Amino acid sequence: MFRQQPPSHLPRHLLFAVLTYRLQADELGDLDSAPARLLKQIATSGDPLEVSRRTDEFGRRRAELKPGTILMREWNAQAYRVMVVDEGFAWNGKTYDSLSKVAFAITGTNWNGPRFFGLRDKIVVEAKS
Repeated sequence: MFRQQPPSHLPRHLLFAVLTYRLQADELGDLDSAPARLLKQIATSGDPLEVSRRTDEFGRRRAELKPGTILMREWNAQAYRVMVVDEGFAWNGKTYDSLSKVAFAITGTNWNGPRFFGLRDKIVVEAKS
């Protein structure tokens, strides 16, 4: 399957887990891009607090948008409506797995999807008295 010998330091149970995952991914499809990106960021970060912050933030963002929610944005004097669905985001007869891909389809340029649709938390700076 991988066309090479596994590293000798990996325990047998981990090798079976990797093989099982690969077989399942080949049959049912691999991870969506957002969870895959999160896992890659976790793997490269050595800071447990950063890992915790990223996973909390990821879960919160996904949980906030429930299927049926309509996101609206005006761009170049035209209104756009995107519906949150179980599979991602529906716009213009097509389903996208991320808001960034919807924003790209609308604008033709790379955008952070949540920022494009105004979903990013705004940082409020309080005046000190």
